[in-house]
Amino acid sequence: MTLGCPKNLVDSEGALGEIAEAGHELVADKSIADAIVVNTCAFIESAREESVQAILEAVEEKRRGRCRAVVVIGCLSQRYKQDLIEAEPGIDAVLGIEHAGLVAETIESVLKGERALDAESFRGGSSVEWIEHAGRVRSTPPWTAYVKISDGCDNRCAYCAIPDIRGRFRSRPEELIVEEAKRLAGEGVKELILVGQDLTQYGADLDAPMLLPDLLTRLAAIEGPRWIRLMYCYPTKITRDLIDVIAGSDRIVKYLDMPLQHGDERVLRAMNRRGTPDDYLRVIGDLRAACPEIALRSSFIVGFPGETRAAFDNLLAFVETIQFDRVGAFVYSREEGTPAWEMKPRVGAKTAAARLDALMRLQQRISLDRNRRLVGRTLEILVESRTEDGAVGRSCRDAPEIDGVVHITSIPPGIDTWRDRRGIDAAPGEFVNVTITGAGEYDLYSDSADSWVRISES
Repeated sequence: MTLGCPKNLVDSEGALGEIAEAGHELVADKSIADAIVVNTCAFIESAREESVQAILEAVEEKRRGRCRAVVVIGCLSQRYKQDLIEAEPGIDAVLGIEHAGLVAETIESVLKGERALDAESFRGGSSVEWIEHAGRVRSTPPWTAYVKISDGCDNRCAYCAIPDIRGRFRSRPEELIVEEAKRLAGEGVKELILVGQDLTQYGADLDAPMLLPDLLTRLAAIEGPRWIRLMYCYPTKITRDLIDVIAGSDRIVKYLDMPLQHGDERVLRAMNRRGTPDDYLRVIGDLRAACPEIALRSSFIVGFPGETRAAFDNLLAFVETIQFDRVGAFVYSREEGTPAWEMKPRVGAKTAAARLDALMRLQQRISLDRNRRLVGRTLEILVESRTEDGAVGRSCRDAPEIDGVVHITSIPPGIDTWRDRRGIDAAPGEFVNVTITGAGEYDLYSDSADSWVRISES
């Protein structure tokens, strides 16, 4: 059971690979499992609550006699190991974030009747060497895979506990990334999504620095994947070289996830965020000048301590000025041990909730306007599922799970498989060109049966 972000999902896939290589059978139904592993998230309060609920569900399966072992791993156990052990005796083992090589043997120990706690998994990024899982079982659709290129973070934003949980920033060795990308390409993966707490810091800590633009150049040269997507880029570390590599490659999609967190200079300083709104405007201007079609996603926090009405108005004005394609936002979550924990004055819960609503209403209007500009355009779509009257897919402007989709409908009646006039099947995992005929705040629509053509894989 995996909670949290795609980075956590990659960790779970590594644990799954380790478990499978040890000879255990993986099952999708927890009611028939001998052991349940819960990979937890602890980023904000709501994530912790969701993780605790998942743990309780697993323990309940054990109490009903449906499983024999409950193993908790990941960020929540890294941060609250002792609390979990004392609060829930139904947990048999607790491992931290550095659980590579430990999960399978821990399960086996528990099934022998031992209650296992392993100190090695709680180093929290203190180790010098990158710890790689021996194998990986992917849980994403076969055409998409996340590739983790780093772990930990050195940015020390005032609100964020990730450095305390995940430790110092450390880059995954370049050759391991390239080898995995080639292996995934050989397995038919068509979309590689690069993830890490801060992609733009990649390589700065390596003995022989290999910076993100160099890594991207190597990955873009690998035959097979059609899309390479970048998630989590720190705005002030987006260099001219990086922009040029993105603009110059037809495999690196014109999409960038760049969490900015606020649009008021004073609040950004209090958050210990580097750069100013003017700096961000310049970076975005450079990106759009080099890649006019680029889709930009960002995330923002409302209700941070000291956020006045004027500061929030500055955030709204900033979002209005930038015209992001995609925005995610959440109310500030007070995290124990972070510099912001003691900051005052605090913003009331009702005020923060109202500000979140106002921000997202503004972004809905902006997103709808930007989507409407795509009506009449032909977009390349990665088909992901079939429906009774068509299919659902994503354009390069949409990351899986967090962004919108493209609904392709009005397939001619009496055709059992989705075909163009030449009779070529278009199955999930294939690319097609479709003409956009409608737009909503999040999703796009194509309702013309004659508007799409399958893209050759050659």
